[in-house]
Amino acid sequence: MRILIVEDEKPLADIVKKGLEEEGYAVDIAYNGEDGFFMAENEPSDLIILDIMLPVIDGITILKRIRKAGIKTPVLMLTAKGTVMDKVSGLDSGADDYLTKPFSFEELLARIRALLRRDSGVKSSAIEIGDLLIDMATHEVKREGKTILLSAKEYALIEYMALNKNRVLSRTNISEHLYDHDFDLDSNVIDVFINRIRKKVDRGFRKKLIHTLRGAGYMLKE
Repeated sequence: MRILIVEDEKPLADIVKKGLEEEGYAVDIAYNGEDGFFMAENEPSDLIILDIMLPVIDGITILKRIRKAGIKTPVLMLTAKGTVMDKVSGLDSGADDYLTKPFSFEELLARIRALLRRDSGVKSSAIEIGDLLIDMATHEVKREGKTILLSAKEYALIEYMALNKNRVLSRTNISEHLYDHDFDLDSNVIDVFINRIRKKVDRGFRKKLIHTLRGAGYMLKE
């Protein structure tokens, strides 16, 4: 899943980016409000982490603008202020959640997982698709109770497919949400990862969960 961080405290933004990438997320950063608004409006994201106090354009103004533009991407507001009115202002402007600085990285991860689940209609951190279990909190993947070992990128792909189960995902969809913007769509990297996951998830099982729709893309189907 792709996350946009709009934060002017560069050391904090860079640390959060590194941590999220280690968790398998693709991450973009804007260090001021103007760049953040442009990226939020023009680049696909699954979630936006948005600081309130930003140079050029403040976070509340950005939030109001993107909501007015019809962008429904979940937004987690970051604020150094702890007053009730700051939180109310953010939520009333269209934020989905807020986190007050300083915060623990584990809490940030939990809130990100909750927002991504909510946006996909998933109720808990454990996603069940038939006999396949994907735990977003622990990154454990099991089928019929047997643990399936996946690399970080393989896990990120299966999680993205699970959050969009029964939906056809094109190679463009997958690249936009899991890879850097300089990713070469003409390469066969996505096909390679799909095949790796298919071998680990479907091999040896009668019912196949990962499907290829020629000319359209891939689907994780119940």
